[in-house]
Amino acid sequence: MLARVLPGLIFYILSQRFFSYLCATKNDFMALILCIETSAVTCSVALSENGVAIARLREDVPNSHSARLTVLIEQLLKNQNLQINDLDAVAVSSGPGSYTGLRIGVSVAKGLCFGASKPLISVPTLEILAAMVLHHQEFSDDTLICPMLDARRMEVYSALYNSRLERIRNTEAEIITEESYREQLDQSRIIFAGNGAVKCRGVIRHPNAIFPDDEVMPLASEMASLAHQRFLDKKFESVAYFEPFYLKDFLVTVPKRKVF
Repeated sequence: MLARVLPGLIFYILSQRFFSYLCATKNDFMALILCIETSAVTCSVALSENGVAIARLREDVPNSHSARLTVLIEQLLKNQNLQINDLDAVAVSSGPGSYTGLRIGVSVAKGLCFGASKPLISVPTLEILAAMVLHHQEFSDDTLICPMLDARRMEVYSALYNSRLERIRNTEAEIITEESYREQLDQSRIIFAGNGAVKCRGVIRHPNAIFPDDEVMPLASEMASLAHQRFLDKKFESVAYFEPFYLKDFLVTVPKRKVF
């Protein structure tokens, strides 16, 4: 009896494993992710398939995030003949950056995920900037990347990454002086990138300090590979409780003169 049943049982087990493999392969290589970046002046969206941006749109008008973000998303999906339900996940830049921009981007991302029952992925804004430098620059393995976002006056949001995109110093809000990064610059070259790096060009003077000619801004299209890897690793956020990484509290100023 066992001899008659055993071949069929083995075939069933192998077929189930093969089916699971096919499902895993599809999930690993065919993930379609909507990427949203609103941490800075530019408002951008992109579609990532297999970690590659296949479509992108952006709006460079300042303070237009609230009015343009959902329009850009709608147009992006329409151009690709897609609906929200066709997506496998939504990824959003998680900060630091503009308080209002982050709040709008995360709110829209959470709304899409909740309405379509899709997982939410967050990607640190400074990691996006560091990835952009890696994609567009060639340098030695010992070179470091310091993405910087403008935090007004001489303050920036910054972190340090190595050439493998591993963060070697946590994100901080720091005031830049002539002595900033002196110890690290004495040991290796550092590429400073982002709108915060622009104002630091004349302050950080060292032979190992490198400032790209073009201002590097975080873009949704540069999130593609980062979001895809998080999707494969199943690093999802709580749609109900996730909040952006503001780094600093939002301050509301009270006018000194009262108007009645």
